[in-house]
Amino acid sequence: MKAASGPKEIKKPLFTPGHLDFPLLVAVFVLCAFGLVMLFSASYYYANVYKGDGFYYLKSQSVYCAAGLVAMMLISRINYHVFEKARVLGLLGVIVLLALVLIMGKETNQSQRWLEIAGVRFQPSELAKFVLVLYVASFASRFPKRMESFERGIAPMLMIMAVIAVLLLLQPNLSMAIIFVATGMVMLYVGGAPVKYLLIMAALAVPAVILLAYYQPYQWERLMIFLNPWNPDPDVDGYQLRQSLYALGSGGFFGQGLNFSRQKLLFLPYGESDFIFAIIGEELGFVGCTFVVAMYAFVTYRGMRIAIKCKDRFGSLLAAGITSVVALQAAINIGVATSSIPPTGQTLPLVSHGGTSLLIFLCAFGILLNISRNLEPQ
Repeated sequence: MKAASGPKEIKKPLFTPGHLDFPLLVAVFVLCAFGLVMLFSASYYYANVYKGDGFYYLKSQSVYCAAGLVAMMLISRINYHVFEKARVLGLLGVIVLLALVLIMGKETNQSQRWLEIAGVRFQPSELAKFVLVLYVASFASRFPKRMESFERGIAPMLMIMAVIAVLLLLQPNLSMAIIFVATGMVMLYVGGAPVKYLLIMAALAVPAVILLAYYQPYQWERLMIFLNPWNPDPDVDGYQLRQSLYALGSGGFFGQGLNFSRQKLLFLPYGESDFIFAIIGEELGFVGCTFVVAMYAFVTYRGMRIAIKCKDRFGSLLAAGITSVVALQAAINIGVATSSIPPTGQTLPLVSHGGTSLLIFLCAFGILLNISRNLEPQ
């Protein structure tokens, strides 16, 4: 007599039918189009002076944007469970890439964060955030009971986060390490980790970050600049942050008008990337800034709605994680430009210059859109 076999795993189709979240899709397209317009406005003068071509950044970003949108639409058709099978390979791949950055990475502004492969430069750290989301979502969905235990669930995830965080700190890239760990904390929370453990870890993280910044001179300088951007001390130069505040302040309610920023005339460094929100504020004013914040709030709402309504736990956690990364990075970029948090070098998702960052975010949105095809009926 044959023994009764266990329940067979239902084979999931490679391509997912159903309708995707159209409002989210429109919001992504709007942010991309708005980003190209503002990037061109913010970068034209700088690109004309230093690159000999005012369209330099626009052309580069447009290529990545087109490729990213095509990739997003293709990925939106691929069943998101396919990516779960690549979680271990993806995690190992990110660790290897981050290690290669330390060995053969390109140094920029006293940091070694870039890797160049076949003529394409990118930051593996941009990919690391989403790989972490994928891995923790898979673990928490397969072992929900373990997430309630520190030893069996939380500790293994913390070990993985620690390895990648150390590699980021060695670049050094403290701001990205903070974002990475914050993303991990969000994933542990939505994955079912007890809040008491998260609060303890948060309490330990704050002094640890301050201590790390203290032993990194440029990071400590950034902290001092944040505390007083008007400090006359030449060793604590808050020039960039002051120019950002000048831009936002001169924008008023309706702004100076598109293409009429003064700070982009070589006064505000990285106005096309890290501080593009300041240029938006100067040219489009409070109205433009409100529009940008509202768009990210809407994207966050649609993403969390997808997470809540998804039929399975893995998809729900994955959607929550992707949405959290977008919301967290947007909040940090805007917070830096408005002097609400210490300066960091993080882009504004879908808007700032940064081709590989744009491509990775659009691919992540493709996964989120695919999850939206698998929601509970209204």
